[in-house]
Amino acid sequence: MATDGIIRGETGAQRLIGYVLDVGGGDGRARCRLDVTADHANRHGVLHGGIAAAVLDNALGATASLSVDETGRAPFLTISMTTQFLAPAREGMSLTATGRITGGGRSMLFVEGVLENGDGTLIATATGVFKRVPQDRLPGGAA
Repeated sequence: MATDGIIRGETGAQRLIGYVLDVGGGDGRARCRLDVTADHANRHGVLHGGIAAAVLDNALGATASLSVDETGRAPFLTISMTTQFLAPAREGMSLTATGRITGGGRSMLFVEGVLENGDGTLIATATGVFKRVPQDRLPGGAA
């Protein structure tokens, strides 16, 4: 990860989908950015809902992580997530998913997010519950 809070190509899913994760905004909100290509389209020529949900899931999970780790790398698991699709996204659009913590405690957080295109059009929203992975469950017991 670069010192500017931008994470690129860290996971297989991130490399496959092609999104960039930004945890350096300083406001406790992670942002997941995706430039939509033909590879992201469904058979109707618009962004596949599963990809929209994956981008939102990453923004929400990283937002949860920022609550305990300024690098956004503390692992949180998605317990549940509900996504609402509001408008189509097409090839050539630049999208940003942004998370925001709405409640929770030490180990479970409620996070909501929006997926918008460059002009502010709302593409999708999501709400989710995220659970912090206990240190003793991490490989080597690392934080």
